[in-house]
Amino acid sequence: MDWGTSWVYLGEERVRVHIFTMVLGYSRRLFARAYRSEGLGSLLDGHERAFEHFGGRTETILYDNPRTIVLAKDEVSGHVEWNATFKDRMDFYGVTVRLCRFYRAQTKGKVESGVKYVKRNALMGRRFRDLDELNAWLLFWAVEIADQRIHGTTHERPAERFARAERKTLVGVAARPPAVRERVETRVVPRDGLVAVEANRYPVPLAWAGRTVEVSIQAEALCFRLEGAEPVEHPRLAGKHQVARWTGPPRHCPKPEAPEPVGAPRFDLAYLGQIGEVALRPLGSYELLAQGVAP
Repeated sequence: MDWGTSWVYLGEERVRVHIFTMVLGYSRRLFARAYRSEGLGSLLDGHERAFEHFGGRTETILYDNPRTIVLAKDEVSGHVEWNATFKDRMDFYGVTVRLCRFYRAQTKGKVESGVKYVKRNALMGRRFRDLDELNAWLLFWAVEIADQRIHGTTHERPAERFARAERKTLVGVAARPPAVRERVETRVVPRDGLVAVEANRYPVPLAWAGRTVEVSIQAEALCFRLEGAEPVEHPRLAGKHQVARWTGPPRHCPKPEAPEPVGAPRFDLAYLGQIGEVALRPLGSYELLAQGVAP
């Protein structure tokens, strides 16, 4: 897995997007998705979508050493201080994380070639309405073009090589998807109604001026909430020192859904109510039972 960056037009604006790219080592099938940043939220979302695209996960994944994955690493002792959130998510999936040696990024040449292929073939000379249209194109391109070409190293189509020998080796991921990562902060709304988050500013209703709002920061969106008012959502801006603009009526954040229960409850209270009264026994009966003697 690796990141690449590319300048593309989204509407009339030329922006720099970050391309999450994952390549299967045997078949060379690839998955690519564009994000506004290479933050941890984008990294985790990319993994989830890649596993869904491939229909499972591999046993190991090779990475470079970005701060979203590795906080510190001792090349001599081999000790690694992981980003705890990233490592917890990979443990959730059951993935073994492998790291390139420092200054030897060529170890993951397969995915670096994939990043170049995405930039030079999928994105070169194209414009997109917005990030959603860009990602819809990347998904179509991966399946209909990248998967069907004759690969220069394997001399086979990645889709055919995958179907013949790699599909059955993938490990199914848990049916329950991991929770969406969300960072929550608070801000006091200034008089101009532009709330500063990550060196960018986002408009909220002027009536909120002077009030404290809760800001939920996710991979691609920010949601501003004020008690007693409808929350407001904005796409998360890439870069710094930008001002988000209203594009029509204020967008309102969807209300968070209560998570569905996982598995059956430990006790079914409705059933317990049908059992009736429990017989009373002297404590000595339990002592005899522990000794193997029927009371």
